[in-house]
Amino acid sequence: MNIEEKHIKNVFVIQINYPRATFNEANSLKSSIEKGIEKGYVKIVLDLDNCEYVDSTFLNVMVNGLKRVTKLNGDIRIVGLQPTVMAMFELTRIFRVFQTYSDVQKAVDSFEMKR
Repeated sequence: MNIEEKHIKNVFVIQINYPRATFNEANSLKSSIEKGIEKGYVKIVLDLDNCEYVDSTFLNVMVNGLKRVTKLNGDIRIVGLQPTVMAMFELTRIFRVFQTYSDVQKAVDSFEMKR
């Protein structure tokens, strides 16, 4: 399966297993985020560890998901940025919008920490 979903504590974790996350894969991510929100999850972790490339359409879905959960007092955290994906985050300045972590557990735990 190219997108795997799981729940850790009260966090919805979406693991993206597309080597290239582009326009064609963006709807799958959108559906997963919507599914999580419908189930009441507003704390979401996107695991991009297996993703070597993302395009602007895929990034747009991530940002729109963030907007939706932010309105519900939630957040989306990002895990596993490969060098090429990090380059895209830097180029588009998306890295300023999302908090990033080295692994899923750290991202999940970050929701428990007071800011």
